[in-house]
Amino acid sequence: MKINHLTTEKRNPNTLDIDECSSLEVVRKINNEDQTVPAAIEKVLPEIAFVVDQVVAAFRNGGRLIYTGAGTSGRLGILDASECPPTYGTPPEMVIGIIAGGGQAIHTAVEGAEDDKEAGMNDLKNLDLTKDDVVVAIAASGRTPYAIGALEYANEIGAVSAALVCSSDSEMSKVAQFTIAAVVGAEVVTGSTRMKAGTAQKLVLNMISTASMIGIGKVYSNLMVDVQPSNKKLVQRSKNIVVEATGCSPEEAEQALSHHDGYAKGAILQLLTELSPSETKTLLEKNNGMLKQALKEFKG
Repeated sequence: MKINHLTTEKRNPNTLDIDECSSLEVVRKINNEDQTVPAAIEKVLPEIAFVVDQVVAAFRNGGRLIYTGAGTSGRLGILDASECPPTYGTPPEMVIGIIAGGGQAIHTAVEGAEDDKEAGMNDLKNLDLTKDDVVVAIAASGRTPYAIGALEYANEIGAVSAALVCSSDSEMSKVAQFTIAAVVGAEVVTGSTRMKAGTAQKLVLNMISTASMIGIGKVYSNLMVDVQPSNKKLVQRSKNIVVEATGCSPEEAEQALSHHDGYAKGAILQLLTELSPSETKTLLEKNNGMLKQALKEFKG
């Protein structure tokens, strides 16, 4: 297997002497390289937006967003997926992250797991993948067999398949229907793709999940109105969101929230329309949970 042609395996001319540098010089070099990541992502914003549109369409049709990858890439997908329920009140099965090697691979490297192409397929089979789902396979190198297997199975089922890679003209791009290639160049330490490539992947995943949630009405203005009030901090955040959105007092926000199981969206609509709690819930359901749309219908 030859990998030295991959962008992610190239030596970085800016860090050839990094082992002779002081700690300050080392972290400055790392910081300088990190600053190139947003510029690389800017070049692929249209591709990211296109994938977002596929995810929004899938969500509206009852489909799921499934991230799959090995090592750092898989862990980043799991991280992004796990943040969606508390932030946007989504069911845990709506955005899913899977990693080569299973649960133990989240915190311990499972040697050889990324080379198992069949496992990439089987892990999606175990999720009962359907044509309504979107599969985003993540791999900095763009050549991981596990991720390629997942993409091939997604294509076979008729699901949307997308690759998030950090190499140009990758093997995964030849399999996926859509490719986001955030080419960040050689790493500070050759081949350590948890660094710039991992940062790029994290930023892109943030964009995909956040923009998709905005697309299905989980955000009102820039407020996370479907936040799940599962701890004291989030209960207070919900109250603050209601106050920000309506201009009401904290006491009024708390009372309105009590009618909607602590969820901000219903409380906001109730306060802005002065409808009863049951009428508020009906109006929201009629508008598929889209708060701004519900408000427009109320105002006629």
